[in-house]
Amino acid sequence: MRADAAALVLLLASLPGTLALRRAWIDRNRVRSHLRLAGWLTLLVTTILAAVLVGPMLGIAVAIASVPIGALCIVAGNATRRATRALRAGQVAPEPLEGRSRAWRGWLKVLLAGPLGMFAAMGLAFCYAAWAPGAVQTRLLIAALLVPALWGLAMTWTLADQRLIRSGAMLSGTVVVSFGLAFLGGIA
Repeated sequence: MRADAAALVLLLASLPGTLALRRAWIDRNRVRSHLRLAGWLTLLVTTILAAVLVGPMLGIAVAIASVPIGALCIVAGNATRRATRALRAGQVAPEPLEGRSRAWRGWLKVLLAGPLGMFAAMGLAFCYAAWAPGAVQTRLLIAALLVPALWGLAMTWTLADQRLIRSGAMLSGTVVVSFGLAFLGGIA
């Protein structure tokens, strides 16, 4: 059987199992162990069926990819939309980027997001290069590609967070721990 046909069969076969699990989840007051058991058994049988029809590795991969789509369809089909509550004046907290600005906070955020975020990203990349399995050239290349992405994540998180002490502590701790682990792994 082809993988795309197996994915469609698995998607349709996973719907009763996820529906049984959903019903057991909704009614928590009553013990619904038979629904839970039926749901998990159905999902297990569909995964084994995929492994038999398509092959062990590809079948399990197709099951891992298609069964959650069926579950998402069940959950999305039962979603309800609630009306928003009317907000009172003065009840809403300010957005993180709308607070009063102070010059020293801006400069501190620049220092945290720029150099300290870069050091944290480099430390994590060095740690990856020291401890990841594989050829040295591959580890170094992946580590070099990780630095800009990790630096961007550090900058985004630091600039969006209002608590500067938390940002500084997390980035400083990341620098110390990651460079320490990289040093223990053999990168000097």
